[in-house]
Amino acid sequence: MRVYATPEQLAAWTGQPAPADAERLLARASGDVDAALLCAYYATNDAGMPTEPHVVQALADATCAQVEYQLANGDDGTGASGRWGSVSIGPVSLGDRRDAPQAPGGLDLAPRAHRALMLAGLFPGVIW
Repeated sequence: MRVYATPEQLAAWTGQPAPADAERLLARASGDVDAALLCAYYATNDAGMPTEPHVVQALADATCAQVEYQLANGDDGTGASGRWGSVSIGPVSLGDRRDAPQAPGGLDLAPRAHRALMLAGLFPGVIW
């Protein structure tokens, strides 16, 4: 799996120390970025990593933005958070259900991640 940002980049992006599980969160967020760019076209090396500096930076920014967004929403990268408005255990009460994100394919992409990718011209259909 390709990972587009480092814990150091995440700390610089958020202005906070990277969480202990930053590498796992960045790997999951990189997968989200890959899913958002499924049909995007950009130059890569043999490992599939981008080679153009503006693309490298956009993917790193989008990955950090995705982690920041997930942490702000209490998500651990699994997509399970935000499903219920309130939960009780005894005797079971779930409250209002909040469905999964409405983005295509169910991907909940952070607005700042979307913006970084859009400004770099990476979304499918963008012609340079």
